[in-house]
Amino acid sequence: MIEVRAATADDAGVLAELRWEFRVARAPANETHDAFVARCEEWMRRELASGAQWRAWVAVADGRIVGQAWLQTIGKMPNPVEERERHAYVSNVFVQPAFRGGAGTPLLDAALAWARANTIDRVILWPSARSVTLYERHGFTHNGDVMELALGSKRR
Repeated sequence: MIEVRAATADDAGVLAELRWEFRVARAPANETHDAFVARCEEWMRRELASGAQWRAWVAVADGRIVGQAWLQTIGKMPNPVEERERHAYVSNVFVQPAFRGGAGTPLLDAALAWARANTIDRVILWPSARSVTLYERHGFTHNGDVMELALGSKRR
């Protein structure tokens, strides 16, 4: 059975390890495991403690964190018309392979419930090929009006 709860700063070490696992499965690392995990843990601890822009949810199985989903709020300029003034960016939705098929949906549900309850206008994300159907089941579309200019990463 999978339980989903809000992540806390105390979860940062485990979440940094999961981030490493998630990313190195997709591309070779250019940083050592220990250096990355220490840097990522510090960042995650700080962001989760502040609650200013980032928040996260964890999937727990048998008392152990096995997945995570992160959401960043992006403020928009004040608007004089009826339009919500924040967007959200969902990132790092990852579940360890042994727990897939039951944890991704409740993680995403938790993030989207928070977004709905907190006057978010739109939610954006960049899915992996494998995760597209999960997002489509939640109402995400590919034919929206989001455009992207990648300045800092190589295209593969």
